[in-house]
Amino acid sequence: MTDVTDLNDKKRAHPPGADAGAVMLRGGSVVDGSGAPAYVADVLIEHGRIAAIGPVLAVPAGAHVLDVGGLAVCPGFIDVHTHDDNIVLLAPEMRPKISQGVTTVVVGNCGISLAPLLPAAPVPPPLNLLGGSDGFRYGELAAYADAVDAARPAVNVAALVGHTSLRVAHVADLLRKATPAELAAMERSLALAMAQGAIGMSSGVFYGPAAAADIDEVAALASVAAAGGGVYATHIRDEFSAILASMREAMDVAQSARVPLILSHHKCAGPHNWGRTTETLALIDHAARDQPIGLDVYPYVAGSTVLRADLVDGVIEILVTWSEPYPELAGRSLATIAADWRCSQQEACERLQPGGACYFQMDEDDVQRVLRHPRSMIGSDGLPHDRHPHPRLWGTFPRVLGRYCRELKLFGLETAVHKMTGMSAERFGLRARGLVRVGYHADLVVFDPATVADRATFAAPSEISAGIEHVYVNGVPSYRAGGWQGRRSGRFLRHGG
Repeated sequence: MTDVTDLNDKKRAHPPGADAGAVMLRGGSVVDGSGAPAYVADVLIEHGRIAAIGPVLAVPAGAHVLDVGGLAVCPGFIDVHTHDDNIVLLAPEMRPKISQGVTTVVVGNCGISLAPLLPAAPVPPPLNLLGGSDGFRYGELAAYADAVDAARPAVNVAALVGHTSLRVAHVADLLRKATPAELAAMERSLALAMAQGAIGMSSGVFYGPAAAADIDEVAALASVAAAGGGVYATHIRDEFSAILASMREAMDVAQSARVPLILSHHKCAGPHNWGRTTETLALIDHAARDQPIGLDVYPYVAGSTVLRADLVDGVIEILVTWSEPYPELAGRSLATIAADWRCSQQEACERLQPGGACYFQMDEDDVQRVLRHPRSMIGSDGLPHDRHPHPRLWGTFPRVLGRYCRELKLFGLETAVHKMTGMSAERFGLRARGLVRVGYHADLVVFDPATVADRATFAAPSEISAGIEHVYVNGVPSYRAGGWQGRRSGRFLRHGG
């Protein structure tokens, strides 16, 4: 006899052992990830794949049926911008991501990747955003991929190779550009990583260890990523006053390398820069006539990275997220710490290092303009090792659906889901994912469009979002409303696999 569960039941009971057989999601509103209009249908999951889609499907013998009438069924969300490289191994339950419907994370962003790197000394910032030097134990991407598969995290993992990680591994003096021999060594390491399944390369020339790299160094490596069928994602050199020149530099790199470009966490930072997304987005539209370009964005006015004195201007609010010498000060503002210490914010910043912070450096109108842009994807850019993290780690995707889609009506539900699923899978070459299609991997989210919302705040950043009812990863029930987590079934996703 088929076990039928009504999701409108307050208990939201989950059939025991449902991960062992077929599951029918009955009567939901299918938002398929393509941007096409939603439609009501049943979705059958068998053997980790979507086996059938249609009205009133026949129920296979022994299948469990979930009544999802009135709820949305969509592809699992793909977090295209993460720094989850190490946390998928250390805390494979991945509660911050699975609880908001994320089923795949792209690691290795901003030039920072756990592999391939076996450092001879403690890693410099910003590599410490991945949790310190102890995690850097994978000299080849294949070793990291094996570690992910052994950990079996709750989410799938696709990996970019970080340019900064390559530099730390092969460049003797990080204050200069690579020599021909050092560049050749980086190219060999990247080529091997691409052959072992990397989906591309990232760079972060904004940060000190990569700032000395010139356009020729980055373009040479981006060409290796292109030869392996990958993408080039970049945290550009300057998101402040020189943002247009920095964007053009990234576009020149990608065009020279003949590689698709992804501009990371696109923003116009600093009060003097607010409103300039009209210029930056126009530049993207113009360049996109001649080269493939995408961008990612998170739905908040604050960014988060390591503590940097050059970002302390005495104007914007800065919230300390971690400090190695003063861990007890995480969650406090830099201004109040400086007042307590009777010093300038600049001096307080120096005393707190190494550490991290949230910088309230964006304008809401700019954030909305970038979110609305037809080429923008959603990426959290969350930092899971922070003691008091930015709320984007826990709330990014429900925030887009609740605040920006339902409340502000910035775009329709189908567009919002497309920015989190189908567009992301296509840009990063994630095969058979990102859409509700027969034969695709059954990475699926069931959510309530009327109640989905982020609950994480800057004061309480680790609150579970509302409205995410069920999450399936590779066909296995992995999360449901109320915090229940099922079997972890994520895997390392190799390029082209």
